[in-house]
Amino acid sequence: MARNSTNPNKSIYWKAREEAGLTRAAASEALQFISESRLEKIESGSTAITPEDVLVMEKTYRKPGLCNHYCAEECPIGRESVPHIEVKDLSKIVLEMLATLNALNRQKDRLIEITEDGVINDEELGDFLEIQDKLEKISIVASTMRLWIDNAVANGNIDTLKINMFQSNDNLQS
Repeated sequence: MARNSTNPNKSIYWKAREEAGLTRAAASEALQFISESRLEKIESGSTAITPEDVLVMEKTYRKPGLCNHYCAEECPIGRESVPHIEVKDLSKIVLEMLATLNALNRQKDRLIEITEDGVINDEELGDFLEIQDKLEKISIVASTMRLWIDNAVANGNIDTLKINMFQSNDNLQS
């Protein structure tokens, strides 16, 4: 196993490689098109990483979340539109989802009142924005659940074949 650096300023890509138990040389070989010297520059932040680099690192290092990090934190377009998704425990994800769904359930009648005429007036705007925030939170929690599943698959805790089997059954029933 590779000896980990004691550098306190490691990038997420550096940490992901070390957590995968790879030296830069081994990672470069596994990544195929990223040289060892380019990998060192990416990890130290002295050269920009490309989306293609991130995709292959996420797969090779078995580190779901690298793409979200890149899109939410490094991509100029993504920084404007992609929320950062945190890795959380399943129980915390489920509780957040249920709490948000419960809050939305209480506000559904208000949403109907606000939108029935197709116009959102000044009196309704605050309530409407509050409901919209809850809907956005549902989207983020759903993405967090997807990241949890991807991590469970990457760690071998969930079998990809079983997921595919269940998804195939759902598609047949639809």
